[in-house]
Amino acid sequence: MDTSTRDDLLDQRALSKLRWRCRRGLLENDLFIDSFFVRHESGLTVRQAEALGVLMDLSDNDLLDLLLGRKPPQGEQASDDVTHVLGLLRAARQPV
Repeated sequence: MDTSTRDDLLDQRALSKLRWRCRRGLLENDLFIDSFFVRHESGLTVRQAEALGVLMDLSDNDLLDLLLGRKPPQGEQASDDVTHVLGLLRAARQPV
């Protein structure tokens, strides 16, 4: 995919689909994700949505381990885009 396309903002339909995909079984994960969307949804890019999708492919417990810093990102989760979004997710739970 073209880089300029990946840096475009998500349209409302794509954002709605992404929010639905990000629903999790663990409340702890949902708290991180909900805070992330409150802070960043209006500026989310296609690139960030793809990276968030990689994280959403994880099991709830593996995702929580990454969010809490109990384990480092590995493999596909260690890419620059995914680690950037992971940082945004972690920071979203911090008070402003």
